[in-house]
Amino acid sequence: MDAIAGLSGIAIFVIVIIVLLFLYLVPITLWLSALFAGVRIKIVSDLVGMRFRRVPPSVIVKSKITASKAGISIETALLEAHYLAGGNVIKVVNALISANKANLDLSFEKAAAIDLAGRDVLEAVQMSVLPKVIETPMVAAVAKDGIQLKAVARITVRANIERLVGGATEQTILARVGEGIVSTIGSSASHKDVLENPDSISKVVLTKGLDAGTAFEILSIDIADVDVGTNIGAILQTDQAEADLKVARAKAEERRAAAVASEQEMRAEVEKMRAKVVEAEAEVPKAISEAFRSGNLGIMDYYNLRNVQSDTDMRNSIAKPDEDKDKKSDG
Repeated sequence: MDAIAGLSGIAIFVIVIIVLLFLYLVPITLWLSALFAGVRIKIVSDLVGMRFRRVPPSVIVKSKITASKAGISIETALLEAHYLAGGNVIKVVNALISANKANLDLSFEKAAAIDLAGRDVLEAVQMSVLPKVIETPMVAAVAKDGIQLKAVARITVRANIERLVGGATEQTILARVGEGIVSTIGSSASHKDVLENPDSISKVVLTKGLDAGTAFEILSIDIADVDVGTNIGAILQTDQAEADLKVARAKAEERRAAAVASEQEMRAEVEKMRAKVVEAEAEVPKAISEAFRSGNLGIMDYYNLRNVQSDTDMRNSIAKPDEDKDKKSDG
């Protein structure tokens, strides 16, 4: 009896395991939900096959039911393929429903491609219906009169479904608009013109087609704020004047140094000449002595030479009396 009881317990355990395994492989509740929702789902090829293909049947079945209730028919194989590719099936289905309600032309293939590209397809559809406003950071530019202006712009954009795959992001829009603002302010003759008509910036920028190649369509560009910055022109002129002054000082110092060097060279030459004169004068007595020894010069000749020299010195002193007085007064 104990053996029979043990065998019956094992049999019940095995039956329970088989029933649980069957319910796991064949989600009857999901099949019934799809049946009552009017969605055709095959038990073996679809539900059981999803288990072996490692696709959660609940995600696929619930997505099909949601799409069917919204009047959209999507094949089960497409939903499975998108899930296996790493996509978000529920978000794609919700995006298709939103696009259908907004009368937007969006197919499942296109929505799946947008989702696999890494973009939020549901947010893109919502942005196509309800445009989004993005604000640029503070953009500084200088008008032709040298006055700096700081502007902030608000850009109203709408998602372009056709260009979501491969289109540039919001950062490109902000960069292009900022560049357009700088170009427009820089081409203005005076900063007063910009302050009087700030909408002229948005009009010029809007006509440049800045949304080309992006995933968005620019609807409007509005200048939210314009402030006057620093006088860049005056600062540049001051800096230039300081630089010119430094250059002039450097050149003057260079000329002064050259003059000092030239004067020192002249003094050195004069000293050399004086040294040669002194050296020559030192040779005169030697020559006179040599003339005395050789008999070429007599005593009377020497006295006559001295008289001539004294007479010459006297004549020179008489010819330059004013210079001597000036020298004495200076002394």
